[in-house]
Amino acid sequence: MEAYNIQESLDEFSAAREQFDAIVNVLHSVEMMNAEHADVEKYLFEDGIELLRLMLQGYMDRRSEAEEPRESVQGADGVTRTHRRAGCERPLETVFGTVIVSRIGYGYPGYDSVFPLDGALNLPPGKYSHGLQELLSNETAKGAFEEAVATIGKMTGGHVPKRQAEELTPKMAVDFNAFYAKRAVENPEETDDLLVMSTDGKGVVMREEALREATRRAAERERGKKKGSRLKPGEKSNRKRMSTVAAVYTVARNERTPEDILNVAKDDDKKKQSRPKPENKRVWASVEKDPEEVIGDMIAEAKRRDPQKERQWCVLVDGAEHQLAQIKKLVRRHGVTVTIIMDLIHVLEYLWDAAHCFFDVKDEAAEQWVGERALEILRGNAGQVAGGIRRKATKLKLDEKKRANADKCANYLLKHKQYLRYDEYLAEGFPIATGVIEGACRYLVKDRMDLTGARWGLDNAEAVLKLRALRASGDLDEYWDFHRAEEFKRHHQSRYAIHPRLEVVK
Repeated sequence: MEAYNIQESLDEFSAAREQFDAIVNVLHSVEMMNAEHADVEKYLFEDGIELLRLMLQGYMDRRSEAEEPRESVQGADGVTRTHRRAGCERPLETVFGTVIVSRIGYGYPGYDSVFPLDGALNLPPGKYSHGLQELLSNETAKGAFEEAVATIGKMTGGHVPKRQAEELTPKMAVDFNAFYAKRAVENPEETDDLLVMSTDGKGVVMREEALREATRRAAERERGKKKGSRLKPGEKSNRKRMSTVAAVYTVARNERTPEDILNVAKDDDKKKQSRPKPENKRVWASVEKDPEEVIGDMIAEAKRRDPQKERQWCVLVDGAEHQLAQIKKLVRRHGVTVTIIMDLIHVLEYLWDAAHCFFDVKDEAAEQWVGERALEILRGNAGQVAGGIRRKATKLKLDEKKRANADKCANYLLKHKQYLRYDEYLAEGFPIATGVIEGACRYLVKDRMDLTGARWGLDNAEAVLKLRALRASGDLDEYWDFHRAEEFKRHHQSRYAIHPRLEVVK
């Protein structure tokens, strides 16, 4: 590292030094010596941020002064920029506030100018610094845009209006797919634990132009509804676009018995804590891609983790026909062997619906009836349970309407019997419930996208889902390192024959 004279650099930081001295003088004042600590905190926060802004401004001034003029700079278009102009200023909104960056521009008539210092600093193409964008991405992933903007305004010296926050969001998430593709190739998992996949869907209320074609046409037809006709509470007819949620994770085998599963509510905390937890969990959702594409991405993610296909793969499903068909088709296409497991919670929901054909809602006998049949299903006897449900409905001489849910449950059990081999799954230590994907649907989609009154455009909805996925998977910090490197390639390196930052120094 080249040595420099500290004394020569003091001019650039003189304003910061004056601010620091002013802060120290205030802290020595009689008023502050009698202040409460909260008042001191507030003062230091406000004036301290200004100190940091002035220090960053001083640093930018020093970088500007240290920039050495060049005779010319050649662009990637092959045109050599020979017209040099110093003192080209641009504002940069940072977490400390606005600073000004002065740099040398190189141009040629009819062509865009280039600014090598922008690349050396990896400045974004717009006004907002990467540090401020990173903070915005985290806040945007957590809550509404208004809240994100308010938090940044309160906790930093930066300022991002709501409209600009919305415009920045798709740009901040642009490297999502490339990030995971690169990271997975570099880091295949080395373990014998189970490789588990799961997928589900969750609707998002969209602006009409962002709906899928069939839904949009239905919404247009609905516009002619009679005046006074109202939607039911919670109903959003023809206003939603389905997002597909996916999860891939690793979990240790956990052998259990059917009795263990039914007694789970009675387990003490120690037993619950001993259960293996999902590891290296990645969850994501897309409202832009079709379900088949997301499921394909899910299987591709699993293949990147286990490229030799040496581990036991499981996929948990809820029985939706289109989902099951797509999984089976894509599994064949990728040439992998997967154990498909029907989610036990969905099975229990069907059993409870059937029970209410035979018992009053508050009848305690219903709980016993469900428990007995659930135990038999867990023992691998789904077919026998289905037959027993039908026989009971016939014996009670229920008409078609009253026995509808009983028949529906029996049909479900028989249709998916091959995916209800819970006795085998439990002996092998496989998971049998979709808690991970249910949690992902709630966190990724419902908690953020289903805010009261929210109607989403497609680009912003997709971007927010990606940012929430990065945050939920614990990858947001690593993503930003990758994103900044990609930003340099896109906005700087790509504009030069050889970017000055990448020249070999002899």
